[in-house]
Amino acid sequence: MCGRFTLTSAPEIVAALLGLETEAVSLAPRFNIAPTQQVPVLVRTGSSEPRELVSMRWGLIPSWSKDPAIGSRLINARSETAAEKPSFRAALRRRRCLIPADGFFEWAAQDDRKRPYLIRMADGSPFVFAGLWEGWRADDDAPIVSCTILTTTANAKLAKLHHRMPVIVPAEAFERWLDPDQQDPAGVRDLMGPYTHSEMSYTAVSTWVNDPRHDDPRCIAPAT
Repeated sequence: MCGRFTLTSAPEIVAALLGLETEAVSLAPRFNIAPTQQVPVLVRTGSSEPRELVSMRWGLIPSWSKDPAIGSRLINARSETAAEKPSFRAALRRRRCLIPADGFFEWAAQDDRKRPYLIRMADGSPFVFAGLWEGWRADDDAPIVSCTILTTTANAKLAKLHHRMPVIVPAEAFERWLDPDQQDPAGVRDLMGPYTHSEMSYTAVSTWVNDPRHDDPRCIAPAT
């Protein structure tokens, strides 16, 4: 699964990864991004439209839902079943997105307690999660645009921490994942497997990250 993540890379590095102009990316470092918070999301809303980085609430609210609180329970979507689930199937066809990150946290049992681990690319570079997004509105209220992160079976390295991991899309597949004309889930199914384990690493970090109110470098400090 993926319940917390980081995005601390310099804006120009994130912009280069996403194929955007540097001035289109203005991001402050975030060390402990948590569900229901606003997150940057890369979308392409039409075949003639360019990529755009927008802000969305993390935790997908289906368009048919009567209560936006459901979003706090839909922060992740299982890639294996998303095409059939009412909450995700329309978004998988028409509203796929990419969510930039440079790390994510997992909690694993150790000595009768849960120890947080920070998972990153071995070279420290940023990457993107495969995501889905939806728009929701109640009566005359302002619309809420929300997203979820797809998950898959953990790779051989991360399986030591948890049996699931977020879907990570390689840079060469960004365009296919975002393509609004690709509305058959079968056309992107191959992108929803576990990411190469040899390119990833993990480190035990301070329990400071356990509190979602904490958002500073202490969240990624190595455990002592």
